Amino acid sequence: MAGGTFLTQNKIRPGAYINFKGVAEPLSSLGTRGIMTMPVPMSWGDTITELLSTELIDGKSLPKIGYTAFDEESQIFREALKNAYKAIIYRLDTGGTKAAAVLTPLTATAKYAGVVGNDIAVSVVENTAAAAFDVITVFRNVEKDRQTVTTVKELEDNDWVVFSGTGNVVANAGVTLKGGTNGTVSDATYANYLNAIKAYNWNTMAIPQDASSQTQNFITFIESQRDTFGKKVQAVLYNVDADYEGIISVAQGYKTTDETISPTTFVAYVAGLTAGANPNESNTYHVIPGAVSIVYPAGVTPYGNEEIIEGLQNGKFILSTRQDGAVVVEQDINTLHTFTSDKGYAFSKNRVIRTLDEINNSVALVFERSYIGKVNNNDDGRNIFKSDIINYLNTLQNISAIQNFDPTVDIQIYAGEAIDAVVVDLAVQPVDSMEKLYMTIMVG
Repeated sequence: MAGGTFLTQNKIRPGAYINFKGVAEPLSSLGTRGIMTMPVPMSWGDTITELLSTELIDGKSLPKIGYTAFDEESQIFREALKNAYKAIIYRLDTGGTKAAAVLTPLTATAKYAGVVGNDIAVSVVENTAAAAFDVITVFRNVEKDRQTVTTVKELEDNDWVVFSGTGNVVANAGVTLKGGTNGTVSDATYANYLNAIKAYNWNTMAIPQDASSQTQNFITFIESQRDTFGKKVQAVLYNVDADYEGIISVAQGYKTTDETISPTTFVAYVAGLTAGANPNESNTYHVIPGAVSIVYPAGVTPYGNEEIIEGLQNGKFILSTRQDGAVVVEQDINTLHTFTSDKGYAFSKNRVIRTLDEINNSVALVFERSYIGKVNNNDDGRNIFKSDIINYLNTLQNISAIQNFDPTVDIQIYAGEAIDAVVVDLAVQPVDSMEKLYMTIMVG
C-alpha cells in the first residue's frame, strides 16, 4: 500500500496520505497551555507516557507508543495532538502479555506488553574484528540497537527488549518475538487513571470512549479539581449533559477524503483543541482541516437548524457546515446551560473560562514559586505581590484576553485573619470573540 504526505490531492495509488504538523511548545510569559491527557487502550507503551506532537513526526514516538503519525493505528494520537503540543497518555488496558524469543542461552522479552512486541526481532552475528558477537535488535525491519558482547551478562536492556540468561552468546540468524497480546479495559482502570493523573499538570482531559458507566466519576473528578483543589482544568466527554463549565460534550465526528474520525475519537481532537487555545482565542467557527462531512452516532440523523439551536441551548459542542462547505465548530461552549447570578451566560463560553482559569492557575503558581515562605506578610510584601499580579493582568489586557482593567480600583490585597494569610479581591472583565452580527441596511 502506498502512503506518505501530500501537497495536492493528485495521488494515483490507493493509500493513506496524511499531513501532520507538529505543534511546538508555546513560548509565552503566560501560563503554558497546550497539554491534554487521555486514557486509551494501547498495543505498546508504559502505564503513563508523555508524548510530544513533534515526536509523532520525527519517529521518537515509536519506542513510546509503537507508531508514528503515518501509521493508521496512530489516529487517536494524531487527533489529540493536532492542536496540542503534549499528550499525557494513560495506558487503559491491563493484563496483556509481553512477546518473547529464546536465542539460547539468551532470552529477549519485549519491554512492554502488546501486539507491537511481535514486530521485534533479535539476531546474534559474529564480530570477528572484536572477537565477540553483535546482538542486534530490529523493529519492523529497521535496526534499533546493536551491542558487541561475549556474554549475556554484558548486554544492557534497550527501548525495545529486556535481555536475560547466563553464559556466552551464540550466533543466531535471528528470531522474531512472539506471544505479545493486548490487555483488556475495566471500570477499575478508569479509576486508576483519575488517581494517577492528579500528579501531572495539564489543561484538558479527553475520555475518547463511550464510558457511560463512568461518566459521573469523570464529572465529579473535574468538579473536585476545579472547586476543591483550585486546579482549573476541563474535560471533554462523549455525549453527556453535565451542566457545568468544566465539562465539554461532543457527539459528532468528521470525514476527510482519506479517513473517518468517529465521535469518540473526535473527543480527543476537541480536548487538544481546547488545551492548545490561548486565553485570547475562541474556537467558534474553527475549521476542521480536511473535513468534507460530519459523522453522527448510529441512529442519529444530521442536525438541521432547529436541532443545532436546541443542542447549543443544552450546552453541546456542535459541528456544522459553513456556507462555503467547510466543517466548523458551531460555538466554543461547555455544558453549562442553567444560568444564575453567580454563573451567567459568559461562563458557558470556553474562551472566558480559559481566561479565568489562566488567571487562577498563573497567580497560584507565582504565589507558590515566589512568595510562600519567602516574602514577609506585611505592607511591603503584599505590595510586591500586588505589583506582580498587576503586571500579569496588564499582559492579559495587552493581548485582549481581558479589558477595562484599572489597577487603582480593580485589585485590593490585604492581610487575612491569620498572621500568615493574604486576601486578594480582584475584578476582571474577560473579552469574548465576535459571534453574532445584527446588521440593518438602510436603502434609498
